[in-house]
Amino acid sequence: MLIYNKLVRDRIPEIIEGTGKRSSTKTLSKSEFIKELRRKSFEELEEYMNADNHEEALEELADLLEIIHALAETHGASIEKVEELRKQKAEERGGFKEKILLIDVED
Repeated sequence: MLIYNKLVRDRIPEIIEGTGKRSSTKTLSKSEFIKELRRKSFEELEEYMNADNHEEALEELADLLEIIHALAETHGASIEKVEELRKQKAEERGGFKEKILLIDVED
């Protein structure tokens, strides 16, 4: 028996059962869910960091985006609200298109 104790996508138990295996699950409270989403975001970010090619990188970015959608909902917002905030910050501070690395700042 393999023990995972990790947040999985909604259809994973169904997919496991489809292979003839059994699994046990539990439904998390809101605070547990947020904690597990945060932990899952690190897992997916690490997988992105270790991606060997563009296709793998995009797969992991899609997983991260799914987590961002779920986190937005747990905080009472839509992904559209998050996108609105992203655009506002981009207008005020810029994005990352210029690839600028800040070395230092003198007093």
